[in-house]
Amino acid sequence: MISRLLPLAAAALTTLFLASCGNSGLAILPKSAILGGSGGFFAHTESFPTAPPSAKALADAAARPKDRHSMPVYAFSDRTRIVRTTAYTCSESDHLVYGNSNATGTPLRYTNRVRSAAADWSFYPVGTVFRISGLPYLYVVDDYGSALAGNATVDIYEPTKDLMNVWGSRKVEMTVVQWGSFNRSAEILGKRTSYPHCRQMLSNIVRQRPDLGKVAKL
Repeated sequence: MISRLLPLAAAALTTLFLASCGNSGLAILPKSAILGGSGGFFAHTESFPTAPPSAKALADAAARPKDRHSMPVYAFSDRTRIVRTTAYTCSESDHLVYGNSNATGTPLRYTNRVRSAAADWSFYPVGTVFRISGLPYLYVVDDYGSALAGNATVDIYEPTKDLMNVWGSRKVEMTVVQWGSFNRSAEILGKRTSYPHCRQMLSNIVRQRPDLGKVAKL
């Protein structure tokens, strides 16, 4: 499990779209349903049937420079991309201090429509919404972690260790539905600069958006 900071007080998501996803009749799945059994939503052996990347996405990726994980490097204008994903859960020993909260101070999401994800906020700013090919959910970037700083890996939240292990590490085709807020990312990270990974993310945000140096109080 990637290490994270103790979240600040609860913060509202930055767009009306995300707000509408938060509490508009979304059914929170009970643990008994997640773990399977009679009528369970997921069994322990659920494989999360992600679709293989399309031929177009693979051809596009082959022509791009690669990062340290040998994954293609994309511009913000590229909404469809092949990314490396991992998984994490709040029940891991190094996460117990944070409970079920994300880095914005709000509860981690795992519903039948919207789920939480963690990323480097200079790659995927807080509030970024994306889909993974083959899955019906919207994922929202509302978390981050030290192992993610400096790379484009996306960490998918799962509510149990079993499901975390089932996900494992996957290369998937992802489509960004809506970009999040660099402004909000800088505001949050600017209060956490005593941590190296937060400084790293913030520095990269300000490099791309020099006007946010004042927001981050640099």
